[in-house]
Amino acid sequence: MWREHKHVFSISNVFKLKESKRAVNSIRSLVEEEDEEDDVEKVSWSGEPVGSISWSVKETESSIRSTGEVRDQSFPKIHTAPSLPKNSSGYSLSSLFKEHSEKLLTSLILYLLDCRWSVHDDVILLWQDYVSDWTPEETVKRMQQGKVYSLEKFRSLQDKLLLLDEAVNAHDGNVITAVLIYLKKSLSKEILFRELITREIALRHYIHYLKEIGEQKLLLMQYRDHLNVRDENKKRDFLKNCLSFPFSPDDATHVQDHYTLLERQIIIEANDKQVESSGQADIFKKYPRKASILNMPIITTLYYSCFYHYGESDGTFSSPANIRKTFRISDKQFLLTCLGARAKLKAWFDVDALFTTKNWLGYTKKRSPIGFHRIVDILQKNNAPVQVLQDYVNLVEDVEQKISLAQKYKCHDVIINTYRDLKDRQQLIVYRGKVERGSSEYRKIEEILSNSVRLWGEVSPRLPLLQS
Repeated sequence: MWREHKHVFSISNVFKLKESKRAVNSIRSLVEEEDEEDDVEKVSWSGEPVGSISWSVKETESSIRSTGEVRDQSFPKIHTAPSLPKNSSGYSLSSLFKEHSEKLLTSLILYLLDCRWSVHDDVILLWQDYVSDWTPEETVKRMQQGKVYSLEKFRSLQDKLLLLDEAVNAHDGNVITAVLIYLKKSLSKEILFRELITREIALRHYIHYLKEIGEQKLLLMQYRDHLNVRDENKKRDFLKNCLSFPFSPDDATHVQDHYTLLERQIIIEANDKQVESSGQADIFKKYPRKASILNMPIITTLYYSCFYHYGESDGTFSSPANIRKTFRISDKQFLLTCLGARAKLKAWFDVDALFTTKNWLGYTKKRSPIGFHRIVDILQKNNAPVQVLQDYVNLVEDVEQKISLAQKYKCHDVIINTYRDLKDRQQLIVYRGKVERGSSEYRKIEEILSNSVRLWGEVSPRLPLLQS
């Protein structure tokens, strides 16, 4: 609250006179240009006879003291340029330039001293506080104390980050938020989030601020933009901070899985790199790694685990079973990925174990959450031997599809046995003509046809019986 007191000729008046001097000299130069013939006496600020500026100042001071007038001490309105005096003062634009230069200067000084440009000393100090070149530390202290401050003077990125760091060190949430609002307005979102990644406290305040103003979508956009960060440690730290973002439940689960996966990949990569360089594992000698596992998708990570870490206990991060459980991989996806990895290594025993199940009586049976025709295609692409292919072609339930696959991959025994089970002698005769004469398949067909009485209870008159 401003205190009321009488105006006295103090340092504030001197400050006003200095400002008035600049305005007077500029107007005086205009008068001298229009009236070069007049002998205008220069203004002297050190003391002049009556009619000079110093005389006018002294007269004004004495009049103020005598009247004892108390002026309004409220915060003055600051105008960019003073308006001309009212008509009652007797001065107009035309008369000002027609009067003698000395009278013009004296009248202008009197007007400037009498107008509302008079500024209280406290206001001058307040303005000096506002325009002073405060350091980041001093600015933060002023913000905490509720004093006037300005953040616009911090223009460079380095100065803005220093200001943010000082705000964080002050442990004042209001100050941190105020600085973040200024940075949001003055920096691009890419630069701002890049710098906030390494400033966890400031990032949390910024997230809370965005949540309050309803701009949560900006967080998801920044998450997507930072997927291209190459440094895995910086990306991991950013993802860790993203865990506190107010995402939707589905998005939050996705971010959590992304962070867990990258953290696990960093551990697996460091361990495998060391084991490979030391030559301790034969798998890395026989099949050297062609690329890093870092930043790979979850299915690629699972394939890598099934290839290099198959059979590890569930307690290890690199175990296929552990990855399957942690990331909730479906049975179908796990089977397809694991089958591809083990088939690539020609580990046919492991392939067989993937589909073998036991019932409560101890009997084994092959089951699969996917069609066996897809399994046959995967095995064939990995150059599985015919015997392995035939085992899984036989498991295809659809007869036509089974015969088609058997013909495609030359599984002769499957075709012959299928026609035998169908009691289709005609197809057996036709297929006998397609196999090599004297081969094991040809002899098998001849044997089936010769035993048709025992097998089917009748004899075909068109087919000769084999001679023993």
